[in-house]
Amino acid sequence: MKKKIITIERQYGSGGSEIGKLVAQKLGIEYYNREILEITSKKCDIAPDKLENAEENVPTSFLYSLMLASNFSKSYDNNLPLSDRVFLIESQVIKEIAEQNDSFVLVGRCGNYVLEEYGCFGIFIYGDKEKRIERAIKDYGIDPKKAEAFLKKTDKRREVFYNTNSDRLWQDKEQYMLCLNSSELGDELCAEIIVNAFKKYCEKE
Repeated sequence: MKKKIITIERQYGSGGSEIGKLVAQKLGIEYYNREILEITSKKCDIAPDKLENAEENVPTSFLYSLMLASNFSKSYDNNLPLSDRVFLIESQVIKEIAEQNDSFVLVGRCGNYVLEEYGCFGIFIYGDKEKRIERAIKDYGIDPKKAEAFLKKTDKRREVFYNTNSDRLWQDKEQYMLCLNSSELGDELCAEIIVNAFKKYCEKE
C-alpha cells in the first residue's frame, strides 16, 4: 500500500531539518529526525549518544553485508558490533512508523531507500558552502575556526552512511523528486515548494 511520506536528505547547514519541520507543520503531519534515535534508544536500551556515535562508523562485517542484502531482516544478530546493527535497528523503527502512519516527514537515515516499498516523496536539500558555514556558526553554535572542517566532515559522514547502507549515491539527483538550493530560496520558500509539489503529486495518485 502506497503511503504519503516525505523523506529529506540534506547537506549539513542547508537547513534540511528546519525545512522538514516547516513542511510537517504546514501539512499537519508528524515529523521525525532525531526522534528515530530516541525511539531506537528506548527500544534497545542503548544511550542515544552511543547510537549517534555508532552511526558515524562504517559497518565492516561480512555478516552485516549478508543481512543488508536480505533486506535487513528483523532477526538481526545482537552479537554484531553496534556500528553494524544501528542501521538495521533504525530501519525497523522507521518501517514500524510507516506501518502505523499514512503520512509523515522523515529527515535523514536513508529514508527514501528504507521506505521505497511504501512509496515516498524524496527531497534533497543543498546549499552554497559559505551560506552553510554561516548557518552552522550562527544557528548551531559551531566554532568559526572549525566550521568549514566540521561541515566537510559531517557531509562526508552522511554520504558514507547513505552509500554504505543503500545501493545508491547520496547526491544522485535522479533518486529524488526535488532538489532545492536553500541558500538561494530560503527555508520558508523551500517548504512551500515542497508542500505544493507534494499536494499536486498526491492528487495525481
